[in-house]
Amino acid sequence: MVRRTSLILLLAIVLIGCRPASATPTATPVIETIVPAETPTVISEQAAIIRDAQYQLGTTDALRIVQLKDGKFEQGVSGDTDYISVQMTDFVASGDLDADGKEEIAALVSENSGGSGVFVFLAIYKAVNGTPSFFTSAIVDDRPQLNSLSIRNREIFLDTVIHGTDDPMCCPALRTVRHYRIVNNQLDMNDYATFTPDGKARTITIDFPAHGMEVSGSIQVKGSVAVAPFENNLTYSIKDGAGVELSRGAMTITAADPGGPGTFEEVIQLGDILSSTVITIEIQDISAADGSLLGMDSVQLVVK
Repeated sequence: MVRRTSLILLLAIVLIGCRPASATPTATPVIETIVPAETPTVISEQAAIIRDAQYQLGTTDALRIVQLKDGKFEQGVSGDTDYISVQMTDFVASGDLDADGKEEIAALVSENSGGSGVFVFLAIYKAVNGTPSFFTSAIVDDRPQLNSLSIRNREIFLDTVIHGTDDPMCCPALRTVRHYRIVNNQLDMNDYATFTPDGKARTITIDFPAHGMEVSGSIQVKGSVAVAPFENNLTYSIKDGAGVELSRGAMTITAADPGGPGTFEEVIQLGDILSSTVITIEIQDISAADGSLLGMDSVQLVVK
């Protein structure tokens, strides 16, 4: 009986050892944060519509459009110089992004050119004569871990784990949440947050001025942070409609405790910006250690 029991145990160990490894990466533990929960709007019908649509490659220098079939496109053999593989993920959401009464479709799509890199793009499709047509895209990261994609209040919400400055390419570990808007027919990331080691989101919130407000000469900017930055210092950046930085400066927050919540209030000089120019003011938390972006919020204004 002892010998039979030993054989059964040995067989179980062998079977477990021989089981093929799963290709699915280990999921990052869910962390309770102050970020409001977003309801995913993944709709199988919407996903089916764009799985046979055209897609514009984001990793090539020249403009190139490929035809997807069942969410995939592949050319050549891995290792060849002309190899390309495109795969639409299961992360698809729909909603009206430009207030025209018609729903756009957002999808996360991966591209691989034969190397180890698998670059994921956020792609937007608009309906043209009833057919979904590729509109624009923005890169997310190389081999990110995707958590959530949704559309709400004309903004795209994305929760994903990307590579921090010290992360090996195999293993992203920097969890981020951000929103995108369509601005000048391009995807514009209008806010961004990373997380502290204990799971607090480094969110920045601009309370004033309001989005779309007309300004001139100077503007008072007020808001708050969920996590006070290093030495209570933030950075502001003023950009034009093309994303060109017009000016940059520092601002200080007031916080009762290091690393706790705080507020900011600063008068920013706009300088000699031409009338009718649409500008974006970004309030940024920049890492003092490596210069990476830890948190950001933005507002679009019109110079009068």
